[in-house]
Amino acid sequence: MEAYHILIVEDDKEIREGIEIYLRNQGYAVSQASDGVEGMEKINREEIHLAIVDVMMPRMDGITMMMKVREQGHEFPVIMLSAKSEEVDKIMGLNMGADDYVTKPFTTMELLARVNSHLRRYGRFLEAVGNKKENGKAYVIGGLELNEETVEVSVDGKPVKLTPLEFKILLLLMKNPGRVYSAEEIYERVWNEQAINTDTIMVHIRKIREKIEINPKEPKYLKVVWGVGYKIEKQ
Repeated sequence: MEAYHILIVEDDKEIREGIEIYLRNQGYAVSQASDGVEGMEKINREEIHLAIVDVMMPRMDGITMMMKVREQGHEFPVIMLSAKSEEVDKIMGLNMGADDYVTKPFTTMELLARVNSHLRRYGRFLEAVGNKKENGKAYVIGGLELNEETVEVSVDGKPVKLTPLEFKILLLLMKNPGRVYSAEEIYERVWNEQAINTDTIMVHIRKIREKIEINPKEPKYLKVVWGVGYKIEKQ
């Protein structure tokens, strides 16, 4: 395919242009936006494969922009940037559908590593969607159905829209119903790298539950085994 297209949404012009230089040197196509309003305009006009979005911006902040991106059904990975290190910002960003979080000041190598990692995964996801097969491998647990080849999930026949990371986490659990996976195991199998911070797993699990459970507070499928990890309950 052509070069991946990355959108940088950041109100600081120097930071924007600095990131763009490094990304273009890596062979990526890059667009810039100075706030969330301009960012959404670019997303609606161009094909974006990954967005780097600052949290604090005029007109439309990064959290609001994230909500709009996911509401519109865009599934590309989003890396949030913030000068704050407070956990509340991090959790809010991830709850709105962000895939990762980098706190300023950050090193260029750190950001590039995150970008490369997320684009590798998203590329595999796009490939799977582009190569839909009629006889896809399906996993069925009660009314929950997941098709690995067509990358589709449904509950009681109704389609459920998951992000690429949510899909991979659910696939891992559904392939082995009843087996308990620790947050570290899930991270290492889905991210394909050593688990350093597993906070994101808790957030992704909560989002999956909200989408597949009738009552997320009393889950039928996705259960927590306290102090151990997560599992898909055998039906």
